[in-house]
Amino acid sequence: MMKKTILGLLATTALVAAGAAHAADKVTLQLKWVTQAQFAGYYVAKDKGFYKDENLDVTIKPGGPDIAPEQVIAGGGADVVVDWMPAALATREKGVPLVNIAQPFKHSGLELTCRAETGIKKPADLKGRTLGVWFYGNEYPFLNWMGKLGFKTDGSPGGVKVLKQGFNVDPLLQKQADCISTMTYNEYLQVIDAGYKPEQLVVFKYEDQGVATLEDGLYVMEDKLKDPAFVDKMARFVRASMKGWAWARQNSDAAAKIVLDNDATGAQTEHHQTQMMAEINKLTDGSDGKLDKADYERTVKTLLTGGSDPVITKEPTGAYTYAVTDKALAK
Repeated sequence: MMKKTILGLLATTALVAAGAAHAADKVTLQLKWVTQAQFAGYYVAKDKGFYKDENLDVTIKPGGPDIAPEQVIAGGGADVVVDWMPAALATREKGVPLVNIAQPFKHSGLELTCRAETGIKKPADLKGRTLGVWFYGNEYPFLNWMGKLGFKTDGSPGGVKVLKQGFNVDPLLQKQADCISTMTYNEYLQVIDAGYKPEQLVVFKYEDQGVATLEDGLYVMEDKLKDPAFVDKMARFVRASMKGWAWARQNSDAAAKIVLDNDATGAQTEHHQTQMMAEINKLTDGSDGKLDKADYERTVKTLLTGGSDPVITKEPTGAYTYAVTDKALAK
């Protein structure tokens, strides 16, 4: 009896040890904004088991208007964050060493949408106007553009008046602002759904203005990349995430529904998320996750210029790595 008991204990111990050896690696991802189709690839990867296939246990933390991914990761609240490159590089220059490990978004969706009735037809017409702008790192492309136009943003004569924009398009609808910040995949659609027709709007896409910068990249803290195990974990995370993005492009409506299933707030609608997913797919199309060096250099050049107050003051070094995507794409 004693022998059987000992053998049983040994067998149980072996099973526990085997289970511990194969326990899924935990990853916490901090999103840049609330749960929506902008982040569908990550929700799809979790829903379809792509992360599980890579032996990962991923926690996805939604963002919001008062959540800065850079602060979250600097404080140890996430392993990896979704961020725009202007915010990441500005933060890096200030002493928080963020590094781009992958770039799922190939194109920019940022734009400034104006009411046509204001008479605004070209960028020069923005002078003296009230413009809605997002902050918490989202303001950098806007400030760069205004700097290139020679417009001050402190409300002084000859410049523009900046209205801090929240999580809605009310400033435009209520005519508190002449123009507001919009994304092709979100706020612009909200304005249209609110009753505006495209011909009643004048839209300036940042890409068309030569100030487009990279959006929605994946960033980690530089010191973590010294650990080969962390690099391997991030490679598996990126590989599964890009599989999620590919699935979303092939199954747009289904991907939108997966996003809705993960929206704990209940604030999103199927109509809006389906529309958004179709637009988001245009921005991820053409990316395998690896950062395009030309896109990076264009972003840096844009941020280094822009009047007397550029977003960054010197060319960054070590701000991106191919270690993760090279490993992710090698399989």
